[in-house]
Amino acid sequence: MELKHVALVIADIGGYTRFIKFHKTTLLHAQEIISQLMETIIDRASFPLMLNKLEGDAALLYAEMGDTETAAARDIVQKVTDFFSAFHAKSGELSGSRANCPCDACQHILDLRLKAVLHHGVVAIKKIRQFEELTGEDVILVHRLLKNSVSKPEYILMSASFHRLAGDLAGYQSEKGEETYADLGSIDTVVFSPSPSVAG
Repeated sequence: MELKHVALVIADIGGYTRFIKFHKTTLLHAQEIISQLMETIIDRASFPLMLNKLEGDAALLYAEMGDTETAAARDIVQKVTDFFSAFHAKSGELSGSRANCPCDACQHILDLRLKAVLHHGVVAIKKIRQFEELTGEDVILVHRLLKNSVSKPEYILMSASFHRLAGDLAGYQSEKGEETYADLGSIDTVVFSPSPSVAG
């Protein structure tokens, strides 16, 4: 086991639960669609981002911050913003290719949205055979931040500490916020909403 300072990213497909819940008769198509969208996101997660694990409708990724934390944070943010354009391009492609399928899953692909949460901190990396498990308070925090008060359907949420390294996103609307958790206290955040051209 080793301790490392890393950036933590969760990319989450919003609307997934409703998508599955209301389309039980088309569960196979729904799972195929979600899988292809997740693959698209993962394919864009180039170095230094590494996939740690899939968590149903979400992917947990991380990257070592190294000595140049600001440069690393900005590089990671650029890759995360690329997730959005890739996600919407793939959504459009799937919607078009499945347009003749009458099932609800195929007819509601464009209702799915992407959310991303970014944070950084020190984590313990435990290796078991070929698998890596990330543990620590900051891993818990990035997951908690996914359960937030943001009402927008699509966004990039940064913890304030990550935002101090990465800075603002050009062309995105930003809003400062605060999330409170019983076990972690109050966490300052900055939420960025993609422009229409990015959001598709």
